[in-house]
Amino acid sequence: MSPRERHIQTLLFNQPDRIPLYPGEPREATLATWYTQGLPKEVDWRTFLAEQLGIDPQAVVRPEMLDVDFRMMPWFEEKLLEQKDGHSIVQDWKGNICEIADNFDVTYLRNPRDFVTRRWIRCPVECRADWEEMKTRYAPDAPARLSATLSKQAEQARQEGRLLAMTLTGPFWQMREWCGFEGLCMMMIEQPDLVDEMALFWRDFVWAVFERVLAQVVPDSVLFCEDMAYKAKMMISPEMVRRFCMPSWRQWSEQLRKAGCPLVDVDSDGFIGELIPLWIEAGFNVCEPIEVAALNDIAEFRRKYGRQMAYIGGVDKRAMAKGGAVIREELARLEPVIRDGGFIPSCDHGVPFDVSWPNYVDYCRLLAQLTGWL
Repeated sequence: MSPRERHIQTLLFNQPDRIPLYPGEPREATLATWYTQGLPKEVDWRTFLAEQLGIDPQAVVRPEMLDVDFRMMPWFEEKLLEQKDGHSIVQDWKGNICEIADNFDVTYLRNPRDFVTRRWIRCPVECRADWEEMKTRYAPDAPARLSATLSKQAEQARQEGRLLAMTLTGPFWQMREWCGFEGLCMMMIEQPDLVDEMALFWRDFVWAVFERVLAQVVPDSVLFCEDMAYKAKMMISPEMVRRFCMPSWRQWSEQLRKAGCPLVDVDSDGFIGELIPLWIEAGFNVCEPIEVAALNDIAEFRRKYGRQMAYIGGVDKRAMAKGGAVIREELARLEPVIRDGGFIPSCDHGVPFDVSWPNYVDYCRLLAQLTGWL
């Protein structure tokens, strides 16, 4: 099987020859630590890992992320506003004013390159006038939203047997970025009609971009990022989810399926036990990363929801850091779900720097055994 076929067949509860080996991705600080622990700087860490394990290099082939941009255009100016006491006040590309530690600069807020803690001071949408200005940054027909070589990119990936994937923000995540979490929650109570408008704007904007994509290529997997749960509870009520998120989710999942996309995935940190039935209702058939520290029990989810939902993630990063018998027990806990199908085991978030390179290699060896690569 190709990596693409293996990924799809696993998550659709079919019979792949092996389960994809996605142990989890390190951040910058993690790689910097690994370079002091035996990982050579001059090599690709995935290729080196496959060599260390003595496994088929196909195991480390990653999905191809299609070059499509749903972000605002133009960005806000990134700038340093103030610096004192080891912290910087910056304006990021999304228009947020926030505080970060001096060992990072504003470019670290563009993508999750590292584990950057920040304190939000002001978000760009606080009133209707702000919203009217923000809307102008989201023209779905902007030429730069799709790479000029998108079709060629997809064709090359198909020839290599790689999964075609896309990632973007869902309505909750996107409105939180515009308004801030507190601001959005207050708007849901005090100005729900404005939140309705923002949510429907995002639904229609996203689908207008998708129509341009689908004219050239059908992705195999689309991941909608939401991050809408605390450690023990969801962030908003089921009623709010149904009002502000469900219309977008349903339309996107239905239309993607009609277009031939088999995997419609949703991401949320925190405890997702209350969200899974809502996601199933919305048409999602995959979710991730199933954080163990947030009391997510993937075996219980499988018992409760059966094969209505597939999972990616679910390996406790704390057990990975401890290694030895602890990570063996963790993977033994997950083995029945792995055997049942519809599950690609992986680190339940970005791999933190307290996971040493030797422990990571040992963990990957155990995972390779469970997934059929060794």
